[in-house]
Amino acid sequence: MIAHLKGRLESTGIDHAVIDVGGVGYFVGASARTLAAIGPVGEAAMLHTEMLVAEDSIRLVGFARAEERDWFRLLTGVQGVGSRVALAILSALDTAEIARAVSAQDKAMVARANGVGPKLAERIVRELKDKVGALAFGGGALGPAAAAQVIPVGAGADAVSALLNLGFRPAEAASAVGAAEEDLGPGATLDALVRLALRKAAK
Repeated sequence: MIAHLKGRLESTGIDHAVIDVGGVGYFVGASARTLAAIGPVGEAAMLHTEMLVAEDSIRLVGFARAEERDWFRLLTGVQGVGSRVALAILSALDTAEIARAVSAQDKAMVARANGVGPKLAERIVRELKDKVGALAFGGGALGPAAAAQVIPVGAGADAVSALLNLGFRPAEAASAVGAAEEDLGPGATLDALVRLALRKAAK
C-alpha cells in the first residue's frame, strides 16, 4: 500500500495531479482543496494517499493533509458514496465543516457538494454520526469545534480503522487506541499502536 508520495509536482488537472517520484510519474486523483494547497508545478510536493483497488483498475487518490484522507475513508464507507462524490465533498467543505455538518446533522451543508442530493446528504450525516459517534464527538458531549479537533489522524486513525475491521465497536476502538497512544507517544507506528490497542481492549 502506498501511504504517501513525495517528489516534484509535474502537472495538475481539474481533478488530479502528477507527482514525479524518482523519474516515475504517479497520476493521483485529488480534491480542489488539495490541488490548491500542494504548491506550484515544478516544486517539491507531498501527498498523503489512498490506494483504490478494483477488479479492473488500481487508482491513487491524494490529500494535502492526513485528516482529509481520514474523512475520505469515512465518506466512502457510506453506501452510495464513491471516490468521486467523496472528493466533491472534500472540495466543497473543509474537514472542520464536514465535522460540524455531521455533528449538527446538517444535510444542507453536505448537499452543497456537486453530485450530492438531499437524500444522499441525509444518509451521509446520519451514517457518519453513527460511525464516528464517541470516536469523534465524545458521545455528543463535545461541541463542533472540539469535534473537529479530536478526529484521529495518521497512524491513530489507521489503528482505529484496523480495530473496526476486526469487529470492535467505534467507542471500544477509540478508547483502546487512545490508551495505546498515551503509552507510546505521538511518534508511535501503526503496527505498535494496533498491537498495544488489542492488548488494551482484551483487558
